Amino acid sequence: MIAGDIYDRNGVLLATTDEEGNRIYQANEEARRAIVHLIGDAQGNVANGVETFQTAYLYGFHASVPELLHSAFTGEARRGDNVFLTVDSALCTELMRSFSRNSATKGKRGAAVVMNYETGEILAEISLPNYDPMAITATASTSTDEPFWNRATQSVYPPGSTFKIITTAAAIKYLEGAGNATQNCTGNLELDGHEIHDFGNAVHGRLTLKQAFGVSCNNIFASIAVQLGDSRLRQTAEKFGFNDNFLFKDMVVENSQYPTAASRSAYEVGASGFGQSSLAATPMHMCMVAAGIAKNGVMQEPILLREVRSPSGDVRMTWSSRVYRTAVEQDVAGVLQEYMRYVVTNGTATRVSNRNLPICGKTGTAESTLKGKPVNYGWFVGYADDPYLPLAVSVVVEDIDDGTGGGSTAALIARDAFLYALDYADRLRN
Repeated sequence: MIAGDIYDRNGVLLATTDEEGNRIYQANEEARRAIVHLIGDAQGNVANGVETFQTAYLYGFHASVPELLHSAFTGEARRGDNVFLTVDSALCTELMRSFSRNSATKGKRGAAVVMNYETGEILAEISLPNYDPMAITATASTSTDEPFWNRATQSVYPPGSTFKIITTAAAIKYLEGAGNATQNCTGNLELDGHEIHDFGNAVHGRLTLKQAFGVSCNNIFASIAVQLGDSRLRQTAEKFGFNDNFLFKDMVVENSQYPTAASRSAYEVGASGFGQSSLAATPMHMCMVAAGIAKNGVMQEPILLREVRSPSGDVRMTWSSRVYRTAVEQDVAGVLQEYMRYVVTNGTATRVSNRNLPICGKTGTAESTLKGKPVNYGWFVGYADDPYLPLAVSVVVEDIDDGTGGGSTAALIARDAFLYALDYADRLRN
């Protein structure tokens, strides 16, 4: 049996088998590295890459009886089906380059996902560090950088202030007049003996909910979370997919977590309001969250498999959109759309702004520990408010430098994704 070929959405050959039976990947090393976590390799080093997850198609398990008989009677080696993906490999390469091009992200570990929020098609997915599937070193499997690990779908990070999207959704729904009321940020809210501070120890003063969202005020969002109570905040998070067992047809995505302890302190609940306190989510899931806001509250299931063709060219399977769930009502999504637009025009994500494409988003800086040492993660999640380029983006950058945040790290990668979309729109629309 000869494994079938793998192509991207534009017909670029990503993987094939040569006459000696060796699995061959793209000729350009940079392109191979950019897409290796999505594709996998011949040795199966990447968990749930296309090479392993789509084995049934690639190795001909869906062949018809006539196809099996033809192979048996002719003695010809049977070929598996050819798999066509939704991704644009060139966009994957561009995202990888963007990490290296920007000084604040160069050499950093991280991940990025681009999704069509109308259809759920995954247009790009990268994880760093990566490796060359045509030249796997002996030390790769033992490297502390874990180059085989797909951070886009397997790593769960504290979402930081990107979770304020969900806290805001809960506030709009459950706290009467939340959108018109103001609250005061003193810069040192105390809950259960713990002080909550904002980035750079900022003191924002009195702000509306929209303004607090724009400057990403931890003090106010912690206060809102306490007002909401743990139950209502958790219920809202679960409507967005937290604590769900993700069972997607085309990929495996690690489950995201919101704490479920029966009794949590005011500090723990308050910290949850700005995306800390044992919250955890993958970049893929947070891309789905942003996509759901863009699509008026409806979250699409992520799709990676665009089409499958038999060796003779017959279409075996073609993709279809699948709704994952409705997270919020349309009017709530509409308010969040306005707030996320404000973040880009007047808030913490101005670096992603583009005069030719209206962008909406939310930055985040999450605190955690890695191997016993404190570490910060930079986040950006957002989307293009354009019916012809309905793209949602999620980026996380690990171990960002002190004094930097999601707006000066992850947002730069998202900016480059949107610039690529403007330059090569036809590759993403067809």
